[in-house]
Amino acid sequence: MELSKRLKRIAEHVDKCESVADIGTDHGYIPIYLVKEGICKKAIASDINKGPIEKAKVNVAFEGVSNKVKCLLGPGLNPLKVGEVNGVILAGMGGNLTRDILLADMDKVKKYDFIILQPAQNPEVLREFLYKNDYEIIDEDLIKDEGRFYELFKVKYNENSEKLVFEDELYYEVSPLLREKGHPLFKEFIEEKINRCETILSFIKEDTEAAKKRKSDLEEKINKLKGML
Repeated sequence: MELSKRLKRIAEHVDKCESVADIGTDHGYIPIYLVKEGICKKAIASDINKGPIEKAKVNVAFEGVSNKVKCLLGPGLNPLKVGEVNGVILAGMGGNLTRDILLADMDKVKKYDFIILQPAQNPEVLREFLYKNDYEIIDEDLIKDEGRFYELFKVKYNENSEKLVFEDELYYEVSPLLREKGHPLFKEFIEEKINRCETILSFIKEDTEAAKKRKSDLEEKINKLKGML
């Protein structure tokens, strides 16, 4: 099975193990790929909506892995039993929803060997939550697929993990770990953020106090971003 660049990178971060669950499954593509490639022996494709699950069932049957991939309907981690899988994947949801799914099922979260998170929006919300709470950051990654950047977190619950707390919220928007390891896409990622800020700045024409404050904040952010290059 051929995966998109984004989904392939998610799969590459999965440890070889007995079983994995893909929450909010993308038509079952990742679970199918994982069992066919021998990365895990069994997998669960789970989604809150019936449509994706029905499509996942069709794909699972078509790929001949019905004995290895189970399709479950339900919200978040709810369909899973405690300890049923070694790790979980939550990809394609907003950072806020991803955080809330983890918080809603901490008994399960604490048991996972790894958790792979790839938010579609608001990654900074998720990063701040992970950095400030009991999560060991195993790895962070950056993917560009069809002209769009995606941020990925591989974490594990660990109450003894080092907390990363920053006064400047920019460090939750821009990963200090990706910068430290010199990720090959980091420079392009920062340049895109600078361009976006400069575009917004060019549209601020008003002379109100609120507009002046917004301009000042954007100029400060642009300078900080340039300092990261």
